[in-house]
Amino acid sequence: SELKRAASSSLSAALQALLEQLQDLETRRANGQVNLPGGERLEVSNLHKVFWPEGSLTKGDLMRYYVQVSPFLLPVVADRPLVMKRHPNGIAAKAFYQQRAPDPVPDGVRVEVVEGDEGVPSRLVGGWLKTLLYMAQLAAISQDPWFSRVQSPGIADHVAIDLDPMPDAPFSRVLEVARWVRDELATLGATGYPKTSGADGLHIFIPLPPGTPYEAGLIYCQIVATMVATKHAKAATVERAVRARRADVVYVDYLQNIEGKTLACAYSARASDYAGASTPLTWDEIDGGIDRRDFTIRTLPARLQQVGDLWAPLLKSKGVKLRAVERYGR
Repeated sequence: SELKRAASSSLSAALQALLEQLQDLETRRANGQVNLPGGERLEVSNLHKVFWPEGSLTKGDLMRYYVQVSPFLLPVVADRPLVMKRHPNGIAAKAFYQQRAPDPVPDGVRVEVVEGDEGVPSRLVGGWLKTLLYMAQLAAISQDPWFSRVQSPGIADHVAIDLDPMPDAPFSRVLEVARWVRDELATLGATGYPKTSGADGLHIFIPLPPGTPYEAGLIYCQIVATMVATKHAKAATVERAVRARRADVVYVDYLQNIEGKTLACAYSARASDYAGASTPLTWDEIDGGIDRRDFTIRTLPARLQQVGDLWAPLLKSKGVKLRAVERYGR
């Protein structure tokens, strides 16, 4: 444990040094190379560019945020193919999606060919600080990993129910629907792991047993979401057509669980006006009520020091019992 402590303190010293280099370049409005832990280097530029006009937060702020949360975020994206949504001129300007990895990429940025990935020659794969910061350099604000790993692209490790409020639905209603999802999962003997989306809604992640194909996870979520919407039709819906939904309901979206679809992961920064960060929550917090705008790239590093890694139990879980849904609703 002495060795472990020494390793973690030297890592944090290396990360601290990296934060200082990034701050120095931004203050001087200079471009240049920064030294990463382990001897890697990365070319960075335009750190003073404003990404979030509302708080005058910059590309440099984004990079420093990712350095601070990297010990928590990198295990979440490890071995996962990533989709990039790039905001070269900040969140108020036009963004574009990029599936394929740039060619070439700097040495030490992980790129893999994903089996069966038609039309995409190769992808960036998460798990390395250099890849994370390279993506921030490319103005990819959020980290959007697949639910499966590059070694087993058809096998989902977890699924998610995305609670997406319509314009007239207050956030208190999102919290209410989250509690109902928790109740349905409890009926199945299952635990869900909630987090803010970093934008308007909430995500509830559900761990799957090893070897679960995407379709099985999707059906599980569909059943849970449909039960919630059936029992609480005034507040929740699974109606896919936006036009057909009432303006004050929460859409209980289970369709993100299709192979190749993504959600912003835990600890990801978001291109929301308030610079939200997707923040794992406790169910006590959801019961007590929270303001989603309290969880930002400014506030999350300090919260992590206080509450630790609330997402780690999801990553370690053996998964829910999928067959429990066969008796559901009878």
